[in-house]
Amino acid sequence: MLSTIVQLSALLSGVALLLLGSGLLGTLLGVRGSLEGFSDQVLGLVMSGYFLGFFVGTFLAPPAIRRMGHIRSFSFFGALFACTVLLHAIWVTPWGWGLLRIGTGIAVVGLYTVIESWLNATVEGTQRGRVFAVYMAINLVALALGQQLLRLGSPESFALFSIVAMLVCLAMLPVTATRMAQPVLHEAGRLGLGRMFRLAPAASVGALVSGLAAGSFWGLGPVYAGRVGLDIEGVAMFMTVTILGGALLQWPIGRLSDSADRRRTLAAACLGAAVAAGIAVALPAAATAGLYGVFFLYGGLAFAVYPVVVAHLLDHVDPEDVLPACSTVLLLHGLGAAIGPAMTGVAMAELGPAAFPGVLAILQLGLGLYVLARMFLRERPPTPESHFHPMVRTTPTAMELLPEAEPGLEAASEEAAAAAAAADEASAGYGAARQDK
Repeated sequence: MLSTIVQLSALLSGVALLLLGSGLLGTLLGVRGSLEGFSDQVLGLVMSGYFLGFFVGTFLAPPAIRRMGHIRSFSFFGALFACTVLLHAIWVTPWGWGLLRIGTGIAVVGLYTVIESWLNATVEGTQRGRVFAVYMAINLVALALGQQLLRLGSPESFALFSIVAMLVCLAMLPVTATRMAQPVLHEAGRLGLGRMFRLAPAASVGALVSGLAAGSFWGLGPVYAGRVGLDIEGVAMFMTVTILGGALLQWPIGRLSDSADRRRTLAAACLGAAVAAGIAVALPAAATAGLYGVFFLYGGLAFAVYPVVVAHLLDHVDPEDVLPACSTVLLLHGLGAAIGPAMTGVAMAELGPAAFPGVLAILQLGLGLYVLARMFLRERPPTPESHFHPMVRTTPTAMELLPEAEPGLEAASEEAAAAAAAADEASAGYGAARQDK
């Protein structure tokens, strides 16, 4: 396993640097937008642009990568990301930021797709689950550490935007310098929404609602923290403790879901997150430690909702439908994430900052009650057939690393192996020709 991680170090270090910059940028824009006087409604719409771009990018990135290849595509999307980051500091208007956030979302999903498809093509079947766990741990740790970079400068200066752009450029260095063979990127279909709902209604609704809540948190969490009186360091700490809660509590919640009907765990996580968010609504503005504690708990419970939803869906689809099902669940989650910040921004503009945890509480409560209702309407087998995997929302390509997806990848793996063998033969032939000369 260690040798595999060393082999993948270029890709893993690239994604760590990328997420350090991406994590800092999201929080930085929320803080800077508030300082510029953007209303909560406007900031919600601006932040929705990123998730809209991420959603659109899932359709645009794969054809671009197939056309340009992985290394050139990574450079292309990395340059786009760096440019949009720096333009945020120059074009400080709501319309400008909205367009730039769409561009940033497209760039980030392109970078993710390059790295995740490369990981999938390199990792052997017996190690897929462990590599996926390491990859997701790097995602969460880098996002948490990225929040603390907010302490390095003033949000009103150019410095922090420059740091984000530099991190993106640094992420390009190990990936573009690697000598690993470039894989073949295959198209992934989607499972019809109607069929997915018939197979797992709780997973379908859960994907959409968890997207609404996740988009709201990532888009407006820093805005809320600033509105309740936290300074720059406090905003960074607020985001960090929530992410760390999500990283630490996913494992025990996931293992619990593996032991019985996952809907029971899903409902408990949702209702617990609703209680945590509800407590935040009632907290006085001066209760900083209480706010951190409540959102640590909220992050731990709410971040587990999406991976439990995915695991519940995989329990009820055939092996050949695993990847199409994962692609569809990501589609629903992405739609929710694009709508969430705009919806929550309107609520905050009308009702004040307390509307932020209020909306989160309503979303989690509604999903929890829906899942409970489904449990009464339809019984499920007590033992799940797949396993929980801690994760954050990513691209459909990352789902290919799941061990459950292995049966559906046999044909693709054979095709990739044939392509690699052909490339090796061509390279050997070229070398022999050069020696003859």
